[in-house]
Amino acid sequence: MAVETGQSVAPAAGGDARGRGRGTGEKSGKAPGPLRRALATHWYAWAMVAPVVTVIAVIIGYPLLRGVWLSLTNADESNVARTIGVNEIEATYEFTGLENYTEILTDGVFWDRLGWTVVWTVGCVSVTFLAGLVLAVMLNRKLRGRALYRIAIILPWGIPAFVSVFAWKMLFNEKNGILNKVLSGGGIDGVPWLGDPTWAKISVIAVNVWLGVPFMLVALLGALQAIPGELLEAAEVDGANAWQRFRNVTLPGIRSVSSTVVLLSTIWTFNMFPVIYLLTRGGPGDSTEILVTYAYRLSFLNSPRDFATSAAWGVLILLLLMAFAVVYRRSLRKQGEVW
Repeated sequence: MAVETGQSVAPAAGGDARGRGRGTGEKSGKAPGPLRRALATHWYAWAMVAPVVTVIAVIIGYPLLRGVWLSLTNADESNVARTIGVNEIEATYEFTGLENYTEILTDGVFWDRLGWTVVWTVGCVSVTFLAGLVLAVMLNRKLRGRALYRIAIILPWGIPAFVSVFAWKMLFNEKNGILNKVLSGGGIDGVPWLGDPTWAKISVIAVNVWLGVPFMLVALLGALQAIPGELLEAAEVDGANAWQRFRNVTLPGIRSVSSTVVLLSTIWTFNMFPVIYLLTRGGPGDSTEILVTYAYRLSFLNSPRDFATSAAWGVLILLLLMAFAVVYRRSLRKQGEVW
């Protein structure tokens, strides 16, 4: 009887234990999700990042959303909220949907500005990249006074852009500029640098290249110095000449850096407002006006100031750059360069 009793009690005890285990599990609830685990594990990092994320959201996120909303309305200076003396006038603009985008995309002005903006961007980035690469290769060699050369070439990067543009504007002056005085001293007629549409385009590209070469130089010089010297020595031992070493060792070695700086330079140049506006104000006529300067003109120079259409131009510029970045990134991934 004692044995039977013991045998009959053991399962019951086990069943009670399992029941208590199930009850405890049910009370404790489900396991925390990945987000909660990440917050619990890296709470200090999240606390450090939170202020930066908040500032970015306020400084970038709100204006972006506000611009998208305005682009869907008919807001201009006559119907936005404003204060005149002690009187506060409420906004009366209305939602118009995609009407602004339809008008822009069916107007030849947008496509004319886009064509010149693409030419301006491709010309500036390609010349800047080639000049930066040539200078980087030259300064990567051992030569006397290399530090002074580097400082002299990087100097334009340290000068504020508007100061450099105003200096170049004085140089391009048709009557009193140094460039035309040098030409006239050699018996050559002066060039209307900023007065002729073709010369004005060449001038703005030249100034932007002058401003952009230091960035390319620094980035590409760092990439060149990161290439192991053993690779170049091995290629030389195998009988490769200078061009073969450059094409098969140097260029693949700087590919990741060059792809990144080309993308950044493209985005910056596409929106390079200071050079165009301060040097030519989009002139002569509208021959050098790019997308961003025309959007500025609509919002601040035209009368009445058209905030809605200007915002729509800004959104289109953002979409164009996003599309370019996506296509560019996919092409890099196909080549094995993931970033």
